[in-house]
Amino acid sequence: MKKTVDTLIIGGGQCGLSVSYFLKQYNHDHLILEKADQPAEVWRQRWDSFTLNTPNWMVTLPGAPYEGDQPDHFMTRDEIVAFFENYIKRFDLPIRYGIDVQALDSCITGFQVSTNHGIYKAQNVVIATGFYQKPKFPACSHHISDQVQQIHSSDYQNPLSIPKGNVLVVGSSQSGAQIAEELNQAGRTVYLSVSSAGRVPRRYRGKDVTQWEEEIGYYKRTVNQLKSPMDRFGSSAHTTGKDGGHTINLHQFARDGIKLLGRVDSAEGETIILAPNLHHNLAKADQFEANFLKEVDQYIEMHQLDIPEETLPMLTDGFDVEEISELNLTDAGIQTIIWATGFSFDFSWIHFPVVDAMGCPVQWRGISRCPGLYFIGLPFLHTGISNLIAGAGPDAAYIANVILSNQPIDIETKHVHSLVNI
Repeated sequence: MKKTVDTLIIGGGQCGLSVSYFLKQYNHDHLILEKADQPAEVWRQRWDSFTLNTPNWMVTLPGAPYEGDQPDHFMTRDEIVAFFENYIKRFDLPIRYGIDVQALDSCITGFQVSTNHGIYKAQNVVIATGFYQKPKFPACSHHISDQVQQIHSSDYQNPLSIPKGNVLVVGSSQSGAQIAEELNQAGRTVYLSVSSAGRVPRRYRGKDVTQWEEEIGYYKRTVNQLKSPMDRFGSSAHTTGKDGGHTINLHQFARDGIKLLGRVDSAEGETIILAPNLHHNLAKADQFEANFLKEVDQYIEMHQLDIPEETLPMLTDGFDVEEISELNLTDAGIQTIIWATGFSFDFSWIHFPVVDAMGCPVQWRGISRCPGLYFIGLPFLHTGISNLIAGAGPDAAYIANVILSNQPIDIETKHVHSLVNI
């Protein structure tokens, strides 16, 4: 089995596959190492009713634009898996499964990659493991009674997979809000600890939110246009593509019987301590939507588009919910906690200095300060959709250009000669 190549790609998700696509067009010697035993493992692990939050027209990879007859629908979990399986097969991409990368070291000839199946060597390495690698649990989860089952949102499957009893969902970004809604619709009593995630309408003035975001220029906004580097890691506004797509509104949740809570601050045994910020977070979500609607309205007016005005429902039910400082899990009948608290990242397996004090890779458009080492799939690697399926292609093309040019790039110059059409 060949273990020395010009370029190794670590990770077989949309970004790793996209880089491979471009390299193969130029017959560049490369190999993808994928930890899982099969394609699209991350997507296979989503819950049963999962759908993408972005419509089908945004499901596009290099050489494979969406060509179906339902561009405004939302792919299910199984459809996404099939899309990736077909992509790999169609372009015959060189991928090896079950290869767990354990360490990356520099060597005289380039890089040495230690795995559970021996050592691989390459002149270039593209790290396409993404940014959301390990389920994240807050420290207080370790202080909760063993009588309460705790799972991460990534392990949720369906309402029947949760033990009988009431459920506490912590986090109201995309996954948390969707899971809370599904459990409520299944007749479960749901408590939802509300985070600071914003809200956008699924549709407004005749178009899906993603269409407006594209037209306004959200998807072209680059990292250097952000107000702060920390804005790269902001939580996603809650929305859903389930049942054809609809708006998720926490005030509607309150109306539907979901019990809204403030942020979980700490815990001990069967007692959860809550921050008094429920109403603040609800107001923040309301303002987020109001700002977005204003931006769309101004865009329509500026471009003199003939689109009827629309007034969205103004719900306030959440503000009628009394804020509490403590929640006793036994008294509330809560048997399960679902932590929709995101994921952590870990690049400590890279054995030379390429990360900052936070552990984030130091890079510009994926080019690191270490010649021959590249990153892809990070939030705002270049644009706001760099870590989405639709954003993989442009970033992959840029990185492939650098590799194919075989010229060291000083990232301070922020320039590279183009070989691939970006």
